[in-house]
Amino acid sequence: MNRDNQIKAAQHLLSIQAVKLSPEEPFTWASGRKSPIYCDNRLTLSYPNIRTFIKEQFVYLVKEIFENIDVIAGVATGGIAQGVLVAQELNKPYVYVRAEAKDHGRKNQIEGEIHAGQTVVVIEDLVSTGKSSLLAVDALRNAGCDVKGMAAIFTYELEVAKKNFEEKQVLLKTITNYSTLIETAIQENYVSEENLISLKQWRENPEKWSDDRM
Repeated sequence: MNRDNQIKAAQHLLSIQAVKLSPEEPFTWASGRKSPIYCDNRLTLSYPNIRTFIKEQFVYLVKEIFENIDVIAGVATGGIAQGVLVAQELNKPYVYVRAEAKDHGRKNQIEGEIHAGQTVVVIEDLVSTGKSSLLAVDALRNAGCDVKGMAAIFTYELEVAKKNFEEKQVLLKTITNYSTLIETAIQENYVSEENLISLKQWRENPEKWSDDRM
């Protein structure tokens, strides 16, 4: 991924507050853990120029990194809209994958038409631990698909995510990442040097950082 575009993506996320940094007043994630950062990439869909930029970066990743793709798959819910934009640009079939199968109707986990043997790239908006993202990969593999990898807007670059993706043998490529975002935030005065220490500590050991603030 082009370094300038990684920085530009980080600038976009910061400018619309899709990413918020608050080491002094941490956010609480759904898991209950405390974090100095909160990312909501759904906001990018409300800004046409940023939405287009992100779509173009996704298309670049799919074309340059992954070959012979039959289907684009979005991860519910954050990756659904992003995946549609990519599939439309590439003129590819599209499906999206739920966290689990519905308990009514056709009881689908994968929505849309897909067939065993097809090659797939998964589109995600955000990777934290990778657990929920990789559930989509499992569902597609269970359907007989060949998952070539995953592309996401942003990753926190947590070691647990790296380990999870390696164990599942899934190639992950992202438009930007935590390191680039923090560097950009400092350069553009979104955070102080003092807060930088806390942000780095969280990245190195998020569990301990959270426990210390419980």
